[in-house]
Amino acid sequence: MSSTTDNNSKPKSMSRAKGWTADVENLFRFQQAGYRDELEYIQVRHGAMIDRWPETGFVKKLQRRDDTFYYYNKKRECQDRDVNKVKVYAY
Repeated sequence: MSSTTDNNSKPKSMSRAKGWTADVENLFRFQQAGYRDELEYIQVRHGAMIDRWPETGFVKKLQRRDDTFYYYNKKRECQDRDVNKVKVYAY
């Protein structure tokens, strides 16, 4: 049993993205806004709904920790040179 009694999921491991996928694209967007991933965003923002582009499923808008917003295009924003900077967490 873990020592924490709350439901904050801590990642068990982290690796770097090897190639671009839609999941890597969304992780890139969450990490640009200052979050590990969608799970941490929902925890910090107390279940806030995540705006997505219906055509691609990519994240459309995120609220940063300083309460400003990031707005994203419906097209890919994570360039090949940035893929290896994206952290992929396993829970």
